[in-house]
Amino acid sequence: MDTDDGRDDVVRFHERLGLPGIIDVHTHFMPEQVLRKVWAYFDSAGPLTGMEWPIAYRHDEDERLALLSSFGVLRFTSMLYPHKAGMAAWLNGWAAGFAARVPDCLHTATFFPEEGAGKYVAEAVDAGARVFKSHVQVGAYDPNDPLLDPVWGLLAEAGIPVVTHCGSGPAPGRFTGPGPVGGLLARHPRLRLVVAHMGMPEYAEFLALAETYREVRLDTTMAFTDFTEELTPFPAAERGRLAALGDRILLGTDFPNIPYPYAHQLHALERLGLGDDWLRAVCHDNAKALFDC
Repeated sequence: MDTDDGRDDVVRFHERLGLPGIIDVHTHFMPEQVLRKVWAYFDSAGPLTGMEWPIAYRHDEDERLALLSSFGVLRFTSMLYPHKAGMAAWLNGWAAGFAARVPDCLHTATFFPEEGAGKYVAEAVDAGARVFKSHVQVGAYDPNDPLLDPVWGLLAEAGIPVVTHCGSGPAPGRFTGPGPVGGLLARHPRLRLVVAHMGMPEYAEFLALAETYREVRLDTTMAFTDFTEELTPFPAAERGRLAALGDRILLGTDFPNIPYPYAHQLHALERLGLGDDWLRAVCHDNAKALFDC
């Protein structure tokens, strides 16, 4: 294992806080052929990124799992998502197998607006799915598509969190931004929606949704890092709202698809200056309570 992968920095971070480790709600594991295509997209600076984006942890699956373990990541997810119809059920089958052989992974599933979505989502829930991923940007779909009505209703009723990339960063999509998701929450106010990437760049608007809907949360994925601050900085004036919502912000990193060491995400949170109690909640306690893990 490469000693430059930052293990010591991560361990020092959670040991200083007196935590047994950390919980990361936004990590990517998916079928190898799919992940390779994702990496190729980042390498090509595709239109949804439009910039140089070196993958910091371009390792095989076993090494990536070993790295998370060495970091002290107690639980994590296998965020995966379809970009077209006909993929989601297959991805869910793979993810169920992955969670069965990797006990530290929170069994993750996904969906797409298509005929039968309600059926395969119900099957994933029955199989033990603990969290779902919705990627409005990559999937280029309206979260209010009628084909998803049974999906959202089922997940809201079951209380299963849905990590949702719905902000307009790094590039806007037809259905990104707070408007479509706001409409969804108006219909399903109990939905446990986790807004990925703090909703960047519409930080304030997504914080407002969290203030309006008690079950809305936000994950920190890539937010506050040097990489993101150069492009879409978090408004300093909103830090008070971060503190006030400290029980509903969850650590996410985007591992392995990040262009900097894993520890940088943690140090970026630390330098916000919101205190050790806030860091303990964000990096461990909030996710532990949400997933009862």
